[in-house]
Amino acid sequence: MSETEQAAGVAAEAIIRLTPEAARKVQEFQTESGTESVLRVGVVPGGCSGFEYGVEMATEIREDDFSFESEGVRIVVDPFSAQYLTGVIVGYHSSFQGTGFTFENPNATGSCGCGTSFAV
Repeated sequence: MSETEQAAGVAAEAIIRLTPEAARKVQEFQTESGTESVLRVGVVPGGCSGFEYGVEMATEIREDDFSFESEGVRIVVDPFSAQYLTGVIVGYHSSFQGTGFTFENPNATGSCGCGTSFAV
């Protein structure tokens, strides 16, 4: 990544990759909201394994965010979260037991049963 790209918060490569199913779901949320938004994916300390994933539709991109695209969806990640999310594949699962985003994280050394928290 060049210094210009880094200063602009543009990731030379996607930090996170969306599956086609996850991208379709995000695009549905974007259409339903009626506002121009991006997918913000982050990590916060907490959960039963140490860190929790956070996903939201955001209308604001912060100056230090990394910004990139996957499957036609604009994604932003803050610098703290980027170190834990590099290489993550975000999917979307729907079944009788529930629906939601899933995270396949090659950096995780462990996770909880619900799949929303992880350890590194």
